[in-house]
Amino acid sequence: QVQLVESGGGLVQPGGSLRLSCAASVSIFSLNDMGWYRQAPGKERELVARITNWGTTTYAGTTTYADSVKGRFTISRDNAKNTVSLQMNRLKPEDTAVYYCKVVKNRVVYWGQGIQVTVSL
Repeated sequence: QVQLVESGGGLVQPGGSLRLSCAASVSIFSLNDMGWYRQAPGKERELVARITNWGTTTYAGTTTYADSVKGRFTISRDNAKNTVSLQMNRLKPEDTAVYYCKVVKNRVVYWGQGIQVTVSL
């Protein structure tokens, strides 16, 4: 079983920044896949960014981003803290959604509880 605790959401004005963090209850080296997804009202949950295949402390792994966030969002991990973070810059109103952390361990998928991000004046 993997527990995930998300933090860092909130209300921000357009053009602002937020940093989301997801702390896992296990070593991230036991995980196969870590990422962030989001779901806006009336829409399906979608991939925002993910990291796979990191393997070692020095190899960054393979990152994937949704086209809508490329160049604005950056996903990263902290090996010592067993966290994956999402730095979100130049936020837009269309980034408003509930953001979910997702990890995969031994082909079992675990989701965080979700955290609200609202981009508005």
